[in-house]
Amino acid sequence: MHLKTILNRVYRHSGFVYSGFKLTGTSRPILHVTVKPRRGSKATCSGCNQKAPGYDTLEERRFEFIPLWGIVVFLYYAMRRVECPRCGVKVETVPWATGKSSLTKAYAYFLAAWAKRMSWKEVADAFQTSWESVFRSVKMVVEWGLAHRCLDGIQSIGVDEIHWLKGKFLTVVYQIDEGCIRLLWLGQDRKVKTLLRFFRWFGRERTKALRFVCSDMWQPYLKVIAKKAKWALNILDRFHIMANMNKEIDEVRRQEVKDLKAKGQGEVLKHARWTLLKRPENRTAAQETKLAELVRYNLRAVRAHLLREEFQQFWEYFSPFWAGTFLDRWCTKVMRSRLEPMKKIARSLRSHRDLILNWFRAREQLSLGATEGMNNKAKVITRRAYGLRTYQAMEVALYHSLGDLPDPATQFAHRFC
Repeated sequence: MHLKTILNRVYRHSGFVYSGFKLTGTSRPILHVTVKPRRGSKATCSGCNQKAPGYDTLEERRFEFIPLWGIVVFLYYAMRRVECPRCGVKVETVPWATGKSSLTKAYAYFLAAWAKRMSWKEVADAFQTSWESVFRSVKMVVEWGLAHRCLDGIQSIGVDEIHWLKGKFLTVVYQIDEGCIRLLWLGQDRKVKTLLRFFRWFGRERTKALRFVCSDMWQPYLKVIAKKAKWALNILDRFHIMANMNKEIDEVRRQEVKDLKAKGQGEVLKHARWTLLKRPENRTAAQETKLAELVRYNLRAVRAHLLREEFQQFWEYFSPFWAGTFLDRWCTKVMRSRLEPMKKIARSLRSHRDLILNWFRAREQLSLGATEGMNNKAKVITRRAYGLRTYQAMEVALYHSLGDLPDPATQFAHRFC
């Protein structure tokens, strides 16, 4: 089978023909493929995408194609200028490339598909291209996907923030409906105006159709959700409640370590941090032994740990009424514990009581762990792409991996990978 036949089979374009092939180079072979317009065919105006008569021909342009058998492939084509009655004299548009890009669409889709499996630098190294070429390919696929994705029927969203660079955060909004969990929107910072931008983009009609909004206790988010999505049930995420509690338990431990060191007993709580913070099923044998040893002392850190373990019963309730009764009793007990960091948690739980109990009203209708699961994936992407220092690059990376966007390659190109 001739190479011309193969290219016509997998990458045929109406109105154009492959007319010449030349192989050059030894250490790195390069295949030159000449493309010419089919005799009698008209060019397409890049302004209005309508056929128009030719005006003249420009110099040959080079377009990088997918490597074949380890051979670098370039398509060479002399662009035509067209005399369009609507747009005037314009350079034609060709079906295998976009604008002034030197990459063919097929190669861009190819690189973007591999960029979902490896880091962008690894893709660039593997296919002997530049990091910028991979980035532009992924960006092109993401822009097409965002323009063609369907936003109908969204009933549940999760709002959260992820730490990006030092002192910088991103606000992320996920769709968490059953059967469709994806990144919907991404914004810089975690302020009131950040989430307001999401609701302006999302639109009033789609917002009214929301049934559930899952979030943490970050006050700017709660304020905007109460104003913009007041018809939806706002659910506070279990993960963040327990994370805040662990943070305060660790604060109790740190304070007590300082007090014990002042008394010359600093060894008592040495290496005890994860012993106190881990769940029982996750503790090692050594940590179990350490905990048994600590329980013999009347330590504030141990009392805080036991209060946390007692609170775990809260999540086992099914009735919001009885869960609320347990929460009230637990908060009263904590307020009498003389552990100021734990009292801070109890005050926070009391102030958000109704929103916390919404967790039980929605637990049978919603995947409440989906938001944190997506957040973990987002953190993996940010770690994998640690070299990304611009918001645009991070936005493209997250949408590409988590947006569940439609793929233009399935409609416009042969699948090469």
